[in-house]
Amino acid sequence: MVQRQQKKPAAKPRLTAQDWADAALTAIGEGGLAAVAVEPLAVRLGTTKGSFYWHFANRDALIEAALNRWAQIDTEETIQAVEAEPDPRKRVRLLFAEAIASATSDPLEVALLATASHPQVAEVMRRVTERRVAYVAELFAGLGFPEAEARRRGLLAYTVYLGHAQLGHAVPSALPAADEFGAYLDEALDVLMMR
Repeated sequence: MVQRQQKKPAAKPRLTAQDWADAALTAIGEGGLAAVAVEPLAVRLGTTKGSFYWHFANRDALIEAALNRWAQIDTEETIQAVEAEPDPRKRVRLLFAEAIASATSDPLEVALLATASHPQVAEVMRRVTERRVAYVAELFAGLGFPEAEARRRGLLAYTVYLGHAQLGHAVPSALPAADEFGAYLDEALDVLMMR
């Protein structure tokens, strides 16, 4: 009689702190900060609470990691992608097309804005807002606007983005249809870039 070797079940890949942070961001987008709870996240990730405690001391540490991950992905990585475009006007358009599409399809930013008074969120939101407004102002300065005017336009453009993001989740029917979005975005940016 030939003995067959039993196959060992494939080992699950070890989860990283980033996996937990990403899961926390998904939970925040779905249910706000209150949705960040260790046991439900462990179930979602197919693991145990022990994996969580391997990476984080407590829930606050996970929230901090998730918020920093959000800042990295939705701000720094977006800026890096935009910087690859050599034309200053196209950089402005690319930034807003990417940011608006992301904010419209993903409820995370709106959920974070809704909890902006939470101390951890407030700190990251302040840092991200300052970075984003400064970057948009830099783009307007690259179009030839004096520094003070570039800063005002950068702030105005960012508030337009935030309003669009809020409407995209609260009253999406108020926004242009997908096939009209390109023309709408061009018109809005033409106004912002007008001299």
